[in-house]
This record gives sequence, C-alpha cells and structure tokens, in this order.
Amino acid sequence: MAFFCLEERGGAMATYLEQLETPVPIVDMDRLAFNLDRMAAYATLHGLQLRPHVKTHKSPRIAAEQLRLGAVGLTCATLREAEVMAEGCDDLLVAYPPVGAARLERLARLPQDVRVTVAVDDAQALDALNVAARLGRRQFDVLVEADLGMHRVGVSSPERAVAIAQHIDRASALNFAGMLFYPGHIREAVGEQRAALTQLGSDIATYVQALGAAGLPPRIISGGSTPAAWRMHEVPGVNEVRPGTYVYNDRTTAMIGACDWDDCALTVLATVVSVAVKGQAVIDAGTKALGREPLRAEGDGYGSGYGALLDRPEVVVSRMSEEHGILDLSKTAWRPRLGDQVRVVPNHVCIVVHLFDEIIGVRGHVVETRWPVEARGRGPALDELAEGPSRPRAVQ
Repeated sequence: MAFFCLEERGGAMATYLEQLETPVPIVDMDRLAFNLDRMAAYATLHGLQLRPHVKTHKSPRIAAEQLRLGAVGLTCATLREAEVMAEGCDDLLVAYPPVGAARLERLARLPQDVRVTVAVDDAQALDALNVAARLGRRQFDVLVEADLGMHRVGVSSPERAVAIAQHIDRASALNFAGMLFYPGHIREAVGEQRAALTQLGSDIATYVQALGAAGLPPRIISGGSTPAAWRMHEVPGVNEVRPGTYVYNDRTTAMIGACDWDDCALTVLATVVSVAVKGQAVIDAGTKALGREPLRAEGDGYGSGYGALLDRPEVVVSRMSEEHGILDLSKTAWRPRLGDQVRVVPNHVCIVVHLFDEIIGVRGHVVETRWPVEARGRGPALDELAEGPSRPRAVQ
C-alpha cells in the first residue's frame, strides 16, 4: 500500500537516518500503514464504528488516512486537538469534561459545519454547556460518561446516568446521544481479559436497561482503548470504539499482546554519547525525549525501565535524566560504540509524540517524509491569536 507518498527529499532535509540530528521520533511507514489497516479491518469485520482518538498522533495527515479507511469521526481530548482536526473532519467527539469558561468558549467556536459530541458526567457541567451552545447558536450531542472500572471520571450508577440523560433531554441546545466509557482499567494480556470483559458487559447492560426504562435508550455505546479494543466485539451493546495508541503502538501494547513487537511503528532514534562506565551506555534521549512513565501492563514478567531497543528488546533504558538515557547492557553481549544510533521503543508513545514538533517518516534507513505534530500543546496557534477567533487555520 502506498501511504503518504510525498516527495520531500529536497532542500536541507536528511536523506538517511545517519544524517538526522538525534533524538528524533521516526516512524516506519510500512508498519504504520499496517496498523491503520488492521484496526479499520477489525472494526468493519465486527460492525463497530471506529472513532479513533487523535491524542496519540496529533496529526491531521494520519487522521485523514483513518477517515479514508472508514472511521466515522475522530475523538479528541483537548480543544487544540479539536480545532486542528476540525479542518479536515466534520464529526468530532470531545471526550474530556467540558469544565471552565475558556474551554466552553473554544468548544462553542468550533466550525458550525462540524458535528460536535461531548462526554459529560455532571449536571452543573451540562448547564454551562447548554449556555455555551446557545451563545454559539449551535447544538451539541452529549454522551453520558460512566465509570465502569477506571475510577477517573464518569457516573458510578445507572440511576445517576438516567438523571444526567434526563437533564440533557430537557436542555434546549443539547441532544442525548448515548453513553461512553473508557476501559483503561483493563491492563491484562489480551488473552486473559475474558473475566474483565464479561464484567464490563454486565455493567453496560444495567446502564442500558435503566436508560431504556426511562425512555432514553442510548443510540451510541462508545468504548475501547487499544489494550482492550481487539475484544470489544465480545462486549454486548458496544457499537463504537475509540482506540488511539494502535497507530504507532509502544512497549506497553506489545507486552500485553495488543500488538507484535514488530508492529511498533514509532521509535526514538538516539545516539550513543558515552561508553565510559562499564556495563552501560549513555544515549542522548532522556526524560525530554522518552517521558518518565513506567510500564502500564499488569502482571509479572513485563520488565521495567523506560523503553527498550527495537532490535534488542533485552536492552532497556534503566535510568534517565533530562538529556541522558542509560542503557543497561547486563543482559546482552552487544557493546555499542560511541556514535552508534539506536531505536528506542518507548513505554508510552502518546507522551513521546507530544514532546516533539515533528515526526520523520522512514522506510528502512531512507528518510521519506516528515509531518508536524500539529495538535500538540493546548492553546491556539500564535497566528490564530493575532487574527482573533475564527475557523482554525488550514493545515498544510
């Protein structure tokens, strides 16, 4: 499959990996294309609406490919993401509590031709959202967010969900669309998720029954995270999935079996800058390139550290400071030389993407393309501030 076939090799752009200044995030274009195709095929096969979360890639270019492959819309966490993605998508879900005047104003100012759905778990937030919608002369679809095990946000009982749904139904500028949940608490290996998924299905059924009895049957039941996405078709009632990490994958998704190690499309290219201390090597990728999140997989045997080498997964980044990463060489006979390049698979790829301004696309050792992480950050772009509130600027 030809993916992002753009000729951008002119000018000052490096042609080969060895010419890149590190640390830098690189994406294997073939692996990326495979990951996108695989999730799109899964959703189609099982009759699920795919609404991928853009928090992982934050890129209109990848979002456009997800939509081309059949995604019904996109999921966003920040208003910056929504503003950027609104340029190329007319159906957005903002899956984050719409609390605060500044957030509500930006929400209401999204282009009128974009259908906007919001997830809510509080009546007070609904009242403010309704006012914002009326001032913006628009309607918002609203999903009641339920806490089904993550214990982060969401109502904790079917009764409370019904009360919120009724509140939505009474609001003049809001439309009740269904319910949403995030199964982020499911961190077992994919083959060991049956008990958790069975409980999830049972819990969803109680909410659906309660909403139906109140005359408000949910049109949308939206769930899914990459670790649990591949088995969402086993959960009765779920008709929409919102995975994000799958586009690039990372060490965590590989460790729990949500992807193969070779499906990790994004790595941080780093350079060995010191081999002075026996038993270790130092690379130029520290916390400001890899983040500092431990493995989020459950169970024994998943290892530790903050990343592992793509071609030598037994070599982990055991310690970090801001610009230094320490490679533990105790489990390998390999001894890197000063100046060698390595590719680090991060524990949590979403954090890594947010730390960089652009991504480099490669095939083998050849640099093929690059694209900006357009939706990183939180505020509007500087030129948007200068021009005043308007439709988000075109993504080049």
